[in-house]
Amino acid sequence: MKSLSKLAALAAFSLLGLSASAQTLSYLGQQIVPTGTPFQGIAVGGLSSLDFSAATGHYLAISDDRSDIAPARFYELALDLSRFRRTATPGSEGVRFIAMTTMQDLDGHPFGRNRVDPEGLRLDARRRLIYWCNEGQRKNGDMQNPTVRRMQLDGSPAGEFPVPSYYFPVGSAGGLAAGDMGVYNNLAFESIALTPDGRTLWTMTENALAQDDLPTAVGRTSRARLLSFDLDTGRAGAEYVYDVGPVAFAPARAGDFATNGVADMLALSDHEFIAIERSYAVGATTPGVAAATGKPTSNTIRLYLIDTTGATNVAGWPSIKGRDVVPARRRLLLDLSTLKNDDGSTLAVDNLEGITFGPSVNGKRTLVLVSDNNFNPEQFTQFVALTVD
Repeated sequence: MKSLSKLAALAAFSLLGLSASAQTLSYLGQQIVPTGTPFQGIAVGGLSSLDFSAATGHYLAISDDRSDIAPARFYELALDLSRFRRTATPGSEGVRFIAMTTMQDLDGHPFGRNRVDPEGLRLDARRRLIYWCNEGQRKNGDMQNPTVRRMQLDGSPAGEFPVPSYYFPVGSAGGLAAGDMGVYNNLAFESIALTPDGRTLWTMTENALAQDDLPTAVGRTSRARLLSFDLDTGRAGAEYVYDVGPVAFAPARAGDFATNGVADMLALSDHEFIAIERSYAVGATTPGVAAATGKPTSNTIRLYLIDTTGATNVAGWPSIKGRDVVPARRRLLLDLSTLKNDDGSTLAVDNLEGITFGPSVNGKRTLVLVSDNNFNPEQFTQFVALTVD
């Protein structure tokens, strides 16, 4: 990925302008890339993170393809926010893919099929490194531990962080039997956040650990864990509990799949974060009509402000069940189902899983989100831009 050599010049992009004080997030516009759109002969899809480089004006995005369609990879791309539109059919003229880089395992080889589930990614230009998380999995006969790793800008390995063993899946595949521990399947690490001072990396489980709580459901929250690592020593640090909200809307039929989880987060300081909570329920009649399909969208996307001040540090606790725990504070910043296009129609959101600060537009800072289309022809890769007023 030749153009990534420029990223080493990236200065720290100040996040201090957005704090716990009241802020207004306004809808700037969107772009939509249809599923199946190729780049270098491979369909673009599964974009589960987004990070911006002020030095190049470009973005990095990881694909959560488990080396199935092609080896695990990340992209460099450019977004022209002046082409984003508040319309249901905005086109994709403002999106340009520049490079694709294959990610390597700790032995320096491309990942084999179904041996990795890449989800979150952040660039550390000062150290010339990229940090990323692998969600792992909890399935019969194939328990894979969640991991947080470093890689060079060319995708080659640079080590990993020591995730505490109580995150590792042990016991039944469902994670519901007595004695089960670790992450639930597909509800582990999706996010990577770097503090503005460049000292700490944070990640979070989408939902609780099996020994801590049940997964989310309609009317039921789940006690996720925020986990930190010192970037200089690599050691695990403070750890907090975050109460993920319940599933926003019930599925059309009782018993059908429904979930809510933390899909990504940004660090605003050493104790404040913006988190995406992404709720999905099969057939749910949530607001909006997907422009690419003309079908109702079953995703509900909300942004929350998290503050760990005063929260209980649960680092080293294998389980929090039965213990007094003060969770991180949580405040709604924006429900994206309230956003409107210029014709008054509701913005139809797809499976938004990545968030980053973008460039300034007309003197205002921006937040840019990206969706994971699951390589599903009924979904699409969506970029949504917001301004911070």
